[in-house]
Formats: sequence, C-alpha cells, structure tokens
Amino acid sequence: MRSATTKAVTTSAKELGIALRSGAKIVVLEVDRESGDPAEDVDSYPGGHIPGAHHVSFERDLVGPRTATSGNSPLPDPSVLQERLWAWGVDDDSTVVVHTRRNPAVAARAWWLLRWAGVEDVRYLDGGLAAWLETGGALDAHVPPPARGKAVVRPGALPVLTAEDAGRLAAAGHLVDARAAEAYRGDPDTAGTGHIPGAHSVPGAANFAGDELLDAGALRALYTPHLDGREVGAYCGSGVSATTTVLALASLGVEAALYPGSWSAWTSDPTRPTTLGDRPGADPAPAG
Repeated sequence: MRSATTKAVTTSAKELGIALRSGAKIVVLEVDRESGDPAEDVDSYPGGHIPGAHHVSFERDLVGPRTATSGNSPLPDPSVLQERLWAWGVDDDSTVVVHTRRNPAVAARAWWLLRWAGVEDVRYLDGGLAAWLETGGALDAHVPPPARGKAVVRPGALPVLTAEDAGRLAAAGHLVDARAAEAYRGDPDTAGTGHIPGAHSVPGAANFAGDELLDAGALRALYTPHLDGREVGAYCGSGVSATTTVLALASLGVEAALYPGSWSAWTSDPTRPTTLGDRPGADPAPAG
C-alpha cells in the first residue's frame, strides 16, 4: 500500500493481502446494502468474508434518522458513528479498507462518511470482493467480535453542501449530478423529476469499469470540463452515488463537496427550482 501521506483513496486486492500478512494496522469493512431478497442476499458476509473483516450495514450504520426534509440517506449522528468506529476497531492511525460485493457506491459512501468523520486513511478496495477472490484471497466465516477502537469522530473533515450551497454552486461553480442520465433528464409527465438548474450530468457509474475505479487519465478526461479551478460539488438521488464522484475526484487530487440530502432533499421543498432535459439550464419543469 502507498503511504497515507500520498492521500491514496484506493488500494488493490494484492496490496491489501500483503498488508494483512505483514501485520499492518488494517481494519477491513464489508459494506452491505441488504436487498431484502433472500435469493440475492444468500451469498453474503456470514458465508465467508475477507479474514478479520467487520460487517457494516448500510441502513443501520451509514444512515441517520430520516425527516421530512432530510432526504433518503441522511448522515448518522456523530455519537452513533463514534460507537460504530470503536466496535470496528478503528483507531486514529488505522488504515481502513472498505469494500462491497455488488455496488461500488455503497462502499464509496462508507469511504466518504469515515473521511468526513475525521478518519484520515480510508481506502476503497478496487474491484471489491471479486478482486480479492481473483488474486487467490481466502475467505473466513469467523465473525470477529466487537473491538475496542479509540478513533475520535471529528465531523466536517470533508466539505458538505446545503441546498442553498448546491444552488449557488450550480450557478457559479460546478455541480455534478451523479444519477443516471434518464433521472437527470426527467419526465415532463412526472412531477418531481429532472435536475437542479445549472447542474451537469456525469453518472456515477461512469467512474468505474466493473467495480474498479477508472485510471487517472480516463477520470481526468471525464471531468476535464469541471476542472478549471472553480469549486466542485456533487449530488445524486440520496447522497450515495455522488460519493463515487467525490472518490474519483479525490483520486485526482481534487476535493469535491457532497450535497448529502441530494435530489430527495432538494425536492422536499416545492419552492426550489427544477429543470428538465439534457442540458444544465433547460426550460423549468412544470409545477407539481
């Protein structure tokens, strides 16, 4: 693994294996966004995971209580997150590696949340569990007991946007919409669809080839129109897919702010403007 001083945001399965065998201070977290479908969830953490990995539930551990204006995936209370970090064995000097089995955005959300909480060295496992298996990595069914970490949560280590900030950034900087193109475009026959006026569409899925983050050249080409020195922010439907945008830009040395409430919070206030179409500033969407 590269030194934390390089501000690395990813690690390879090979690097993780070497680090674990060396006895380095690594905390591995497998993030699971349960589908609720037993057929889909059967091949899950209890059946075998990276040795020593702790299970992280997206809903229980990475999302706070919802309100009428919070959006679908609000940030958890810092005191709750503090308890989770301790149980996972995270210290202030730990290297934390996050991964998932199916959806890179879920692991990216964990990466972003821990970085926002002040954990300095958090890495996305490039390729996820599949990459670990491809390198011959073993699986272990032993569930590690709760640990006794000492990391102190310091909220605000990564920048966040309020709704007002997002509207300002869409007009004066670069606000990236990480949803799929059809969600960005919206439907004139469906209220509450479209995008924040002035936002540009760069779907979060475009950051990856499979579960692997694109290389620096490809990412720079993808985001070149938004790398002119002005502030960059990202949003999506509920503040999850947009964390892949923040991750991708961080790998290029660019700090982007996240609008955690995202579209689900933006549209909770019917007075906020929305726009339809493929362009950032298309005609206003009809009122709902």
